[in-house]
Amino acid sequence: MALVEEERPRALLAGASRRWVRLLPWGTAFVLCVALLPTTIVVLTADYGLNGSVASALAVAQAAPLLLAVVRPLQAWCVVLAADVAGALALLTVDFEERLLWPFPPMQIVGYIGLCLALGLRERRRTLVRVWLATAAANIGLGFVAPHGTSARNLLLTILGGVALLLAAALRERYEVQRRLAEQETISEAERDRRTLLEERARIARELHDVVAHHMSVITVQADTASYRLDGLPPDVRQEFTSIAATARESLGEMRRLLGVLRNEETHGELVPQPGLTRIGQLAEATARAGTPVEFTPCDTDVPETVGLSAYRIVQEALANVVRHAPGAPTRVSVSESGARLTVLVVNGPPPQPPAAPLETGGTGHGLVGMRERVRLVGGTLDTGPLPDGGFRVAAQLPLTEKDLT
Repeated sequence: MALVEEERPRALLAGASRRWVRLLPWGTAFVLCVALLPTTIVVLTADYGLNGSVASALAVAQAAPLLLAVVRPLQAWCVVLAADVAGALALLTVDFEERLLWPFPPMQIVGYIGLCLALGLRERRRTLVRVWLATAAANIGLGFVAPHGTSARNLLLTILGGVALLLAAALRERYEVQRRLAEQETISEAERDRRTLLEERARIARELHDVVAHHMSVITVQADTASYRLDGLPPDVRQEFTSIAATARESLGEMRRLLGVLRNEETHGELVPQPGLTRIGQLAEATARAGTPVEFTPCDTDVPETVGLSAYRIVQEALANVVRHAPGAPTRVSVSESGARLTVLVVNGPPPQPPAAPLETGGTGHGLVGMRERVRLVGGTLDTGPLPDGGFRVAAQLPLTEKDLT
């Protein structure tokens, strides 16, 4: 069984952006420890008359945990409070002057204040209240055995410790408020950028619709009304105009669905069935009617929707490239299943005669890029390239199993 490594506690102010701020708690703890350790020994032995070995043990127990307070202030507080109470009880065994502070000498108060500042910067309000109540309880309890009677100065540790806790907690909460405001500003900036992006996408969608939809609608209307406007059209010409109108309407519908996705990023898919393997035959027929002979070998295999859509788009783009760059070239389209993969093959020969002028003068080269992207998304492979006889070949292998798709 693997052991989960415990998360290491972060030092105080470790998230500060400036290096000197991150080093400040360590420097403060080191200075306090170095200053209070010998001072405590001298004061307890020279002024209070405590035994040197006892004074040294108390000094180490009261000063050394200040270094621990940088990363674990609550644990350091438990050690220091116990050591301070033990020191107060140890002072009851010696006779010291009434002018000296008891139960907690000045050096213990200084160290305890520093410890309370560390606690206030790290712990929650409820913990800080409990710390202060424990301090007050220890201070008041020791007051019942005070050797020279009780006075207000005996409560200095409780009063100054409470002030330090309150001050540090206020600083920590102020920092948290500023941090949350900065996060909120960052989120607001991201939302503004997102809104700007959506507005730009909507603008592009509107322009695409205004430009493309108008021309596609004109083509559809002209093809639909050709038989009424032109007398004496042969049946095959009427059929050709009908096919042009149907293709234009289908293209217009697909464009509008895609523009709907572009306008609304929350859309996760169109509300109509996506084209798949069953519609590749229609592509071949439409291309053949455009004057490019196409031989199509279908495949009746049930495939995942994403694979079927990818195969359809690959064949669509390949046939469009044939019409654009090699009009009239004999073309072979085949879709077959081999093992756990679907093989899509589109091969065309050289055109009967080179076109006098290209159908498109400004090709973008996005067709092959789009095919490669579709194949990559489903985890397949794509092989494209020219043939020795002047033709072109597009071969894609798409996985059929869910394991391969993931």
